[in-house]
Amino acid sequence: MNMQDAANSADGMLDATLKAIVPEVQWAHDTTTSGSCTVTRRRTVTTVVSEQRRGSFLGVIERFWKKSGYEITGANPHKEAPAIFARTSDGFMLSMEVAFKGQVFFDVTTPCVERSDVAEATTEPNGPAYPLGEIPTPNVHSDFWSATTPAPAP
Repeated sequence: MNMQDAANSADGMLDATLKAIVPEVQWAHDTTTSGSCTVTRRRTVTTVVSEQRRGSFLGVIERFWKKSGYEITGANPHKEAPAIFARTSDGFMLSMEVAFKGQVFFDVTTPCVERSDVAEATTEPNGPAYPLGEIPTPNVHSDFWSATTPAPAP
């Protein structure tokens, strides 16, 4: 597997993770970085995920990653900046972190693979394709994810 193949796999993991979020959230591609033998793909959510719904949001991600066979390697239960981390059996590292103004970030870092050029991701975002470095803080309202009441019990 070369770096482009690994980046494509990372894109597939990000696509599947974002599709597992119901109702859907709007997202944009963020910066891709490459090391000497690894690639990190990033997606940034532009839908407002309220503090009251963050626990539910993390639960959706954790359940999907476990169902996908990923090992949950850590979590940060911080009220304002929660996060969850996972690893695939073939060494891909996934993270979902909540940061400034509740912005949700997804990253997938590949294992060390054969060096190659890496093209930008080709998946179309489900909202505006912002220029890199110009993704706004969350500005898209969701009747569910942006609600300020706790999510109903499943």
